[in-house]
Amino acid sequence: MTGVSSTFVEKIFEMKSGKSVEPDEIIEAEIDFVMVNDVTGPPAFEAFDNLDVMPLKEKIILIPDHYVPNKDVASAIQAKRMRDFARKYDIPNYFEVGNGGVCHQVMMEMGYVAPGRLIVGADSHTCTYGALGAFSAGIGSTEAATVFARGKLWFRVPKTDRFVFNGKVGKHVFGKDLILRIIGDIGVDGALYRSMEVGGEAIDKIDLSDRMTIANMSIECGAKSLFIRPDEKVEKFLAGRIKGTYRPIFPDDDAQYEKTYEYDAAEITPLVAEPYLPSNVKPAAEVDASIDQAYLGSCTNGRIEDLRAAASILKGKRIAAGVRMIVVPASKLVFEQAMREGLLQIFLNANAYVSGPTCGACLGGYMGVLAPGEVAISSTNRNFVGRMGHRDSKVYLANPAVVAASAIAGRIVDPAEVE
Repeated sequence: MTGVSSTFVEKIFEMKSGKSVEPDEIIEAEIDFVMVNDVTGPPAFEAFDNLDVMPLKEKIILIPDHYVPNKDVASAIQAKRMRDFARKYDIPNYFEVGNGGVCHQVMMEMGYVAPGRLIVGADSHTCTYGALGAFSAGIGSTEAATVFARGKLWFRVPKTDRFVFNGKVGKHVFGKDLILRIIGDIGVDGALYRSMEVGGEAIDKIDLSDRMTIANMSIECGAKSLFIRPDEKVEKFLAGRIKGTYRPIFPDDDAQYEKTYEYDAAEITPLVAEPYLPSNVKPAAEVDASIDQAYLGSCTNGRIEDLRAAASILKGKRIAAGVRMIVVPASKLVFEQAMREGLLQIFLNANAYVSGPTCGACLGGYMGVLAPGEVAISSTNRNFVGRMGHRDSKVYLANPAVVAASAIAGRIVDPAEVE
């Protein structure tokens, strides 16, 4: 498409493949980094060992996070296989338990993600990195093994939809609400294998953390990737942490999109996705469901900004009788910052349980699994049947302020109700 107005994804695939590209064309592109975790890593290691080659170890990032710390013998074996692979091939980018956190947060904090990079990961929420202007997508473990060996991977060039948020978000409205609004409108397959470009005045104004949440949940409407134009907030975040150099890529102003959606951000209220799909969206004030558990954390909303938002609601208050709240910072760095700011003490004073970084309950693994009939309000990304525990449990998705307010009220509420 050289010489023709192009979207972000078309431009980055041109750069990474070294050829002109068209939507739906199959191309092979150079990968900057490939990431696997403790669940997806072992199958990748097995497939790689069958190739009988040496890995491109500088491109490989290994981050245990799903069952951290190990919950049983099976998860300990998974973790050991990752540790053994790192030692066998002297992989420099391995994050041992206690020195990392949830994989996507660590990838961004440690400077692997940057504008104009092409990153893949054996985890569906790898799409998070589009918040920093990268192309990023989830892949399978076998595909990851081929990237270990070749540093390249094939792609079908996605078509692109554009989403514009005008104006300014209101009080207690976060990136979580903006992406839930999109998913509620287009459905869980509304952007199937599309690239999403998200922008507008409201996106320019919100925190980088909120942009990460938007990108993180793009997979929940089927997207291959999501891109937000990098700006000075991205430059500030990357300063002092970026590994190597990078070159931002921007879509042309007159790029052609399959569909364009426009929103007035001021009209969006705190939203909740009811069971059992992220598309079952309604205003938090209209839900009014009693809860057993409130969960704050995950690669979606476990950053310091999320903890600050929840702590501002909880300060001086107590969690309702019969409700338990679990707070899980997304990384060691987030945990340390929350400790320095006194946020952990606010959570403890409110009778919340605070843990070190882990995926844990988000995937129904442990440390917050739900019993039959139990209901949770969660800042995570999925509320499918059995997602966080028993198939007869229910998960409602919401932003950190809604999670905290609901923990106080004992039922799902708009944060304004408890102020």
